[in-house]
Amino acid sequence: MSVLPGHLPGHLPRDLHPVAWWLWAIGLATAASLTTNPLLLLMIVGVVAVVVTARRTDHPWARSFRFYVWLGVAAIVLRVLWRVVLGGGYPGEVVLDLPEVPLPDFVLGVTLLGPVTREALVSGLYDGLRLATLVICVGAANSLANPKRLLRSLPPALYEIGTALVVAVTVLPQLTLSFQRVRAAQALRAGDTGRVKRLRRLLVPVLEDTFDRSLALAAGMDTRGYGRAGTATAAERRTTGALVLAGLCGVVVGVYALLDQTAPRLLAGPMLVVGTLVAVAGLVNAGRRVQRTRYRPDRWRAAELAVVVVGLVVGGLGWWLNQHEVGIAYPAVTTVPEVSVLALLVGLLGLAAVAVTPPPRVAGTPR
Repeated sequence: MSVLPGHLPGHLPRDLHPVAWWLWAIGLATAASLTTNPLLLLMIVGVVAVVVTARRTDHPWARSFRFYVWLGVAAIVLRVLWRVVLGGGYPGEVVLDLPEVPLPDFVLGVTLLGPVTREALVSGLYDGLRLATLVICVGAANSLANPKRLLRSLPPALYEIGTALVVAVTVLPQLTLSFQRVRAAQALRAGDTGRVKRLRRLLVPVLEDTFDRSLALAAGMDTRGYGRAGTATAAERRTTGALVLAGLCGVVVGVYALLDQTAPRLLAGPMLVVGTLVAVAGLVNAGRRVQRTRYRPDRWRAAELAVVVVGLVVGGLGWWLNQHEVGIAYPAVTTVPEVSVLALLVGLLGLAAVAVTPPPRVAGTPR
């Protein structure tokens, strides 16, 4: 076997399994959802950015990460503005004294404008940063994982909605590619110089080209048999629907009981496990009627398992931090946030994904 210069035999360039990247990103997003510490959230964002820069490919969907970053910035700004608009009455040091707008009695307890305190702004900043981190983690998974390979990895029960899933996942990457192509084409010819007219000349062709490419992808997938339900009797469909619906209801009840400490513990872990098993049984039953073959199926290797383990460990450590170091996970808005050794592990351990994964394969080279 020939080895490329600078690469170990186990780290030859190849594309990682897309499900592995999604599980890694979900682990980091889980840790981010369990804290409002801005230092920890910024560490997670930095780790995600480094991994995406080091391991994304040169495909169109890999260029969409910056849009998720800007979307996260917009989430922070909107969350702070929301605190300004509806933050009246929040106790603390007043930094902006706005006139309060009187509201009718049926919205008692809600204030519009009014004095804005420093604590309200900091609280909005913390909440917005947590939401932005979740958005950026999802954007990292979308930039690292090949959506078409992700479709091939779906279980047979979800194969019927695979067309819709792929079209939905590829809209933003297609939007990025269309924006770059249209902007380059308009730069080659003269036109309106005003900002409003220039935006109109750019926005319309970008949206039109994006939807045309997504619909063309859906049509091509439909031609090749994607989304066909196969053969199933009415009784089989009712059984599958009942199992999936009952399982999802059990999962919802179990998750709610886990989050609500006042709920009976019987509705927490046991209900979540039972609901998951029933839902899996429904998916397995639905997948039996879908007959399809796979050409060169994606295999799970050591690198994929290592990435998943990294995501699971980060999510688990984030849960442990949330349960045992509450002051670090949820710092007060009146004090400077601090980090512990465990918080540093939660924030920086995601970088191990770069060390345990091979470099991405260059487009056009064989798999």
